[in-house]
Amino acid sequence: MNILLWHVHGSWTTAFVQGPHTYLVPVTPDRGPDGLGRARTFAWPASVRELTPEQLRDADVDLIVLQRPHEAELAERWLGGRRPGRDVPAVYLEHNAPDGDVPDTRHPYADRDDLTLVHVTHFNRLFWDCGSTRTEVIEHGIVDPGHRYTGRLARAAVVVNEPVRRGRHTGTDLLPALSEAAPLDVFGMRTEGLAAHLGLPEDRCRAADLPQGELHGALAERRLYLHPIRWTSLGLSLLEAMHLGMPVVALATTEAVEAVPPGAGTLSTRPEVLARAARRYLEEPEAAAEDGARARQAALERYGLKRFLHDWERVMTEACS
Repeated sequence: MNILLWHVHGSWTTAFVQGPHTYLVPVTPDRGPDGLGRARTFAWPASVRELTPEQLRDADVDLIVLQRPHEAELAERWLGGRRPGRDVPAVYLEHNAPDGDVPDTRHPYADRDDLTLVHVTHFNRLFWDCGSTRTEVIEHGIVDPGHRYTGRLARAAVVVNEPVRRGRHTGTDLLPALSEAAPLDVFGMRTEGLAAHLGLPEDRCRAADLPQGELHGALAERRLYLHPIRWTSLGLSLLEAMHLGMPVVALATTEAVEAVPPGAGTLSTRPEVLARAARRYLEEPEAAAEDGARARQAALERYGLKRFLHDWERVMTEACS
């Protein structure tokens, strides 16, 4: 099939485009949010093709994967009046947990009879009010980076984008206390100046923004993966860390309680429990490696690429029929 989708979430799209189809990604001269085109820092196959809005007008499109509320109008305009869900089969992919008026948050695509709404976690489907719209859950899939864990650095790795702006959502306020248990290396976009913002010395809270190819190697050198996220969808970085063989220390919130099984790390709603777990991994590297190996096995079984692509094939086939 020829599948139209916007480049919105690089990590998720990297897994999705490993399928057997042709993926049409809009590109605009400014490469803005509605026209990013192909990824620059992720490895995408040649089956991902960039098309301008002018080229899309006459393009053969079998399915549209919508990911943001305004994309339906954008698609209709760029496809020369063809309406997603009416003239071209469509699914709406919801990446995020609801934000605002929880648990009464109404989804912008609620009560639709012309498409399927796909959630990336069961938690998201539980908390979004989608009305009568047909819903599915297709859990994440990960391109396996391999078991690369060494844990040679007695530090905790955190991956979060924009920790200053997102604040309590990402548990940024919890980092000072957690840094007393384990020095932190925080990776992600717009992490510069984080230590100063939190009033921490640089050696207790270092920050860097690395491309995915370098990020995996850097994560695997840290003793543990720390996931202090209060409210978000299930972070792909958490699943990537598990694939790498890292033990997990995470807040027991949203979908993390489903993703991290017993023996793969520590989950708790009490930050002091997470601090104790982090300190233990620093003191007992063999225990960290053992729990990390169990984390990897659990991630391979539940979030493997083959299952992910199979689930999407089923949903897309149903949508097009």
